[in-house]
Amino acid sequence: MAIIKPFKGVRPPKELVEKVESRPYDVLDSEEARAEAGDNEMSLYHIIKPEIDFPVGTSEYDPRVYEKAAENFQKFQDKGWLVQDDKEQYYIYAQTMNDKTQYGLVVGAYVNDYMTGVIKKHELTRRDKEEDRMKHVRVNNANIEPVFFAYPDNSVLDKLIMKYAATTPEYDFVAPIDGFRHQFWVISDDADIALITEEFKKMPSLYIADGHHRSAAAALVGAEKQKQNPNHKGDEEYNYFMAVCFQASQLTILDYNRVVKDLNGMTSEQFIDALKKNFEVENKGKNIYKPACLHEFSLYLDGEWYSLKAKEGTYDNNDPIGVLDVDISSRLILDELLNIKDLRSSNRIDFVGGLRGLGELKRRVDNGEMRAALALYPVSMQQIMDIADSGKIMPPKATWFEPKLRSGLIIHKLS
Repeated sequence: MAIIKPFKGVRPPKELVEKVESRPYDVLDSEEARAEAGDNEMSLYHIIKPEIDFPVGTSEYDPRVYEKAAENFQKFQDKGWLVQDDKEQYYIYAQTMNDKTQYGLVVGAYVNDYMTGVIKKHELTRRDKEEDRMKHVRVNNANIEPVFFAYPDNSVLDKLIMKYAATTPEYDFVAPIDGFRHQFWVISDDADIALITEEFKKMPSLYIADGHHRSAAAALVGAEKQKQNPNHKGDEEYNYFMAVCFQASQLTILDYNRVVKDLNGMTSEQFIDALKKNFEVENKGKNIYKPACLHEFSLYLDGEWYSLKAKEGTYDNNDPIGVLDVDISSRLILDELLNIKDLRSSNRIDFVGGLRGLGELKRRVDNGEMRAALALYPVSMQQIMDIADSGKIMPPKATWFEPKLRSGLIIHKLS
């Protein structure tokens, strides 16, 4: 069963939320954060990207930068830009993109659930990235940014969420960068709090959708604190970390596409001929062509779009990994034909999130930066859950969730 708890959120007063909120730390670089923060001293970037308070070129991993994060976090509280709620509560965070709204419950997720696999992952994490986020959690003694979970659809929770969604939200704004609407409600009613806790207890698993490194860091710091406390009882706040949990069916996963710098010594004609071994290849002309179904890919090469349909026998619908189009394309195109073995380290390939559209693939090939582009059909949330349930790990660069969670709407202190 999944154990969660309400918590006393630290968050901006309603009139300041649009000054404080920001994009998550890992979707922009230091100079983009510096530009977005501008002269806004209330921007959360001063806590999650505090290198912007140092001269240009200062490493985000400089020890002084972590110390500045904690200094700024305290400053935000001292000035009343962030205020802690008096009561342990749950919260609802809704995001609207392209007229579709998804509703998440903001909860304290249980550290031991992460350690024992009740909270399931589908990606590998890198220790250096974990350690960076662990330092950030340690120095602030808080989860400054939430992680993004999915849970199996639940009609009881859906009904409760809709009850709150019919009321006036605490926060309601359209973010300037992504143009998406973000809303936020507070659940302070004791009966509703108890109901949420009990419904989660009925769930065998929760699933990390986005934020594997933040999840690992938050859980590992919580586990550290358990060991360091000789009077540890199990009910301390550090036993939990902040997550926004969405019903699986509400989530939008966009395509995550590939662009390659060369054809591994082949001419365009040789490459197309080689593809015909494992794919039905059809020229679709000069108009942008998007894959219409699972196991179909779009190739852009020399100003033309092609449909590539994987032939029977090249994939295994009964294998949670073998059924994935990212696996098919990695094995049969990137590895077998282009000799790109490691997607994480090769400098011959790059990845383009689906929010940018297939026009971005076309642009990067047409301008000569890349030789060809490959568009994939999006992975489904059910596929992710199947892989997590099987204990397997997805191939790299497989999922692109959108919209991203905004940071700064709420923070969870560990004490």
